[in-house]
Amino acid sequence: MRVLSLTYRTSYCVFHIAHQLSYCLKKRKNTIVTYQPFFEFGATRKSRWTVTSDHAANTVPDFVNNGDLGLDPADMSRHIAYDIGAAGVAQALGELLGGPVICSNFSRLVIDPNRGSDDPTLLMKLYDGTIIPANRHAGPDELEQRMMACYRPYHSALDTLMKRCNDPVLLSIHSFTPQLKGRPWRPWEVGVLYAEDDRLARALIDILHTDTDLTIGDNEPYRGHLPGDAVDTHALKDGHLNVLIELRNDLIETEADQKAWASRLAPLLKKALSHVGS
Repeated sequence: MRVLSLTYRTSYCVFHIAHQLSYCLKKRKNTIVTYQPFFEFGATRKSRWTVTSDHAANTVPDFVNNGDLGLDPADMSRHIAYDIGAAGVAQALGELLGGPVICSNFSRLVIDPNRGSDDPTLLMKLYDGTIIPANRHAGPDELEQRMMACYRPYHSALDTLMKRCNDPVLLSIHSFTPQLKGRPWRPWEVGVLYAEDDRLARALIDILHTDTDLTIGDNEPYRGHLPGDAVDTHALKDGHLNVLIELRNDLIETEADQKAWASRLAPLLKKALSHVGS
């Protein structure tokens, strides 16, 4: 067995180091690996569902300013760096829905996989009032390096998962902070986002509205379409059913909460899909 070299800061990673080691060795056939930009779970599962967590991790690879964006560790643990709890919800939903899951392994502040390749917010220099020092003077060469090492491999792997069957369904899991700096409190527990193809989203919203304990965001707290984003690229352009779910991150901070929300959502998602068909 050859030595596996992990050259990125595992302290900024939501994936347990033992999983990283076993995954990289398996995927790279025991050759030297310096960085793995995504993780897949249940890649051989057979259902139509493909579950994503675009902002799963707050990992900063070593090639990005020696693994340091110049932020305090407290900031790297905030919503500006990743979607808190989303990876755990996505993985649990993949198991319950019988579909594969793909999670990014780089902070959204390194590069945002849920943006089009020409989106001006692809590499953020300011987020929710916080300047990102390592991004402040990042130019085209730095952007291209991050695209090559993180962005493109993630999207290539997602493309492969979506081509497993003729009628895939894309389920994108995100989380949102209860309150942005200087903004009002967000009242929703769950947001359902969609673009022009709202078939699955609309069915899910109707089902969620039967639960009077929940305040549902209809294309809130964000609008559901950015040209070239992950849903646009991997579902809308090919006419595939899709829905993006935003969960308020204070509700999914623990593993138990993540599994509970997945268990709550999975039967509703199945019911919504049965109402829509294909």
